[in-house]
Amino acid sequence: MDYKYMRIQGRELASNTMYAKGVFSMVWKLINEDKMEEEDADLYREIDKWFAENLPFPEPCMKKEKVVCFFKTENAVEMMKMMRPALWLLEKYNHPYYLVYTNTPGEIVYEDKYQVVVKVEDMIIEEIPEDFTTYDPDTLPPGTM
Repeated sequence: MDYKYMRIQGRELASNTMYAKGVFSMVWKLINEDKMEEEDADLYREIDKWFAENLPFPEPCMKKEKVVCFFKTENAVEMMKMMRPALWLLEKYNHPYYLVYTNTPGEIVYEDKYQVVVKVEDMIIEEIPEDFTTYDPDTLPPGTM
């Protein structure tokens, strides 16, 4: 299956969106908390500078609206070439991250050649239904797992 959009995100939620923080926020947090060696922090500053010079900074992000960004996969090759060292830094400092691919990121409020920005909807937290059943793999018929 081909996907239109990709996001690199972590496990921690941003307080303003309640959405998983993106790659830039994750690496800056490591730097700001002095968890990264200075040489590595300098490497990331160069990466961040390249993105600031080459990737438009969306107005909804400037205004700190409840939005998140996704890279467009059709134009992600150049972006990912520059992003790989940042992912290496996350791995080096044992910071988990996920690559999320989707065709339905949400309501797009900004778009350029490389990215879309989508409006974050309020989170819906549902209780586990009482009729939710678990299963014991040892009791399943052979060949079902």
